[in-house]
Amino acid sequence: MDRLSSHRATKEVVNKHNFKFSKSLGQNFLIDDNVIDRILEGARLSETDRIIEVGPGIGTLTREMGKVAENVVAIEIDKTLIPILKETLADLDNVEVVNEDILKVDVQGLINEKLNGGPVKLVANLPYYITTPIVMKFLEEDIPVTDIVVMVQKEVADRMNAKPNTKDYGALSVAVQYYCDTEIVAKAPRHMFMPQPNVDSTVIGLHVREEQIYHVDNEDIFFKTVKASFGQRRKTLLNSLGGLGFLSKDQIKEALKEANIDEKRRGETLSIEEFASLSNAVNRIHNENK
Repeated sequence: MDRLSSHRATKEVVNKHNFKFSKSLGQNFLIDDNVIDRILEGARLSETDRIIEVGPGIGTLTREMGKVAENVVAIEIDKTLIPILKETLADLDNVEVVNEDILKVDVQGLINEKLNGGPVKLVANLPYYITTPIVMKFLEEDIPVTDIVVMVQKEVADRMNAKPNTKDYGALSVAVQYYCDTEIVAKAPRHMFMPQPNVDSTVIGLHVREEQIYHVDNEDIFFKTVKASFGQRRKTLLNSLGGLGFLSKDQIKEALKEANIDEKRRGETLSIEEFASLSNAVNRIHNENK
């Protein structure tokens, strides 16, 4: 079977199976060969790779990955797509489709059962309405993932890739970059999809570091500190950190002083290293006053 990443090929499959696109599942099929190739390049695919794909659609990207990787497991929530995928992927015995909800499935169990325990790469054209929960699930749950290369809404990619002192820099930027080196892999305007969505898309590469480069004493306190710092962007850190709920104003001043951070600064000006220092000070003061 030839590539599915053209308007004609995609339309043929959709019409043949009388498939109805679901808005609630965010179904928009990519119909551009060049972007498919950029995704494959960004994922640095090799013949020893084990891939998890979320939302394979009709198998457009799945097929191309299956031609290269050792194994591909595609997780698709829409049961009406399962017979289509069975047909479009029939010639690839290293590809398996699982009819599950990615946010409910035991990903580590699936990796152990079907992908020899990993490590894995997550490569996908993600449904936009669950992009962040999926990405953070893979980063936070100790899943053995080395690379996450995903198509997401342009604005979300901009936030994941943003640097301090920019309008897009926020809690998501810090959360993702705490674990990963980020890069913009490709841009995909809305006309490259069927049906055409209301937003443009971007492929972002998140390359998970083998070793943690930030010294954080308590990750829970770190992420709470980050969240509070961005909770009210116009407020200074002295005021916004009140959102932590467990430090007095004097204790917040003490933490900022210990981390050598001016209390008049705002959250969007802090580097991840500074957030680490600040959260370590917050953690120490919090432990002393329990």
